[in-house]
Amino acid sequence: MSFTSKGFPLFLTFDFDAETLWTARDKANADRPIVMSQGRYGWRRGVWRVLDLLRKYEITCTFFVPGLVVEAHPQIMEAILKDGHELAHHSHTHTWITQLTLEQERQEMELGIEAIHKVAGYRPRGWRSPAAEFSEHTLGLIRKYGFDYSSNFFDDDEPYLLDIGGERTNIVELPFRWVLDDAPFFHYSITLPGRTMQAPSALLEAWKLEFDMLRAEDRMMMIGMHPQIIGQPSRLWVLDQFLAYVRTHSNVWIGRSDEMADEIRTVLKKAAVAEGTKT
Repeated sequence: MSFTSKGFPLFLTFDFDAETLWTARDKANADRPIVMSQGRYGWRRGVWRVLDLLRKYEITCTFFVPGLVVEAHPQIMEAILKDGHELAHHSHTHTWITQLTLEQERQEMELGIEAIHKVAGYRPRGWRSPAAEFSEHTLGLIRKYGFDYSSNFFDDDEPYLLDIGGERTNIVELPFRWVLDDAPFFHYSITLPGRTMQAPSALLEAWKLEFDMLRAEDRMMMIGMHPQIIGQPSRLWVLDQFLAYVRTHSNVWIGRSDEMADEIRTVLKKAAVAEGTKT
């Protein structure tokens, strides 16, 4: 099934975590200057390279940003918005949801919404959890706070409408997988056990193969990246080479998640009505 009239949906998304990636794991990291500098690279250098590359290809896409990062870097948010990109919700402090009470989880939602609304003039329409974690309350909160789409689950290669509390909603789920994320390939730190640093060519090969098969199957592709990771020189080369490869193919839509989700929702709802008619 084709999910959009504009071609195969290829989502480029950036989780702009900056220092919150480290403070959320361990608050003591705030007192470790070298550890924190790894997050600082994201706003000092990485995000600017990313924005330059997106301009090169005339692409608009989506940045999932924690509220604290939005508040700390209004000039960067202005640059992101000026280029036509979407700001979406990525919690407030990037604290793992499994560590939060229900009230704390509500506060993360509300403060993140407030931060984005203040700089963008709109409430965020999309939500992605920090560290790919949900609590038993998260789905209900996504619906309560009026999000139109979610990009969290790993259970499919195509979009679908979320079921919450036994009811089908209009919230579009845009699933992804770890192979479509830059972190498993490049997120190296001596303070984190079990990490590896792979050659940029390994990621390029994986993403090109994923693109070829998902496009052949007429599904979708959700890529998740981090400016402090993909914004490093050899890693940005991967994204540049991948986009050049994509541009050799016709009938591909790269755009903002909110705009793409709107068209996908219409297709999914029509398909659901047609299926109900058949049964």
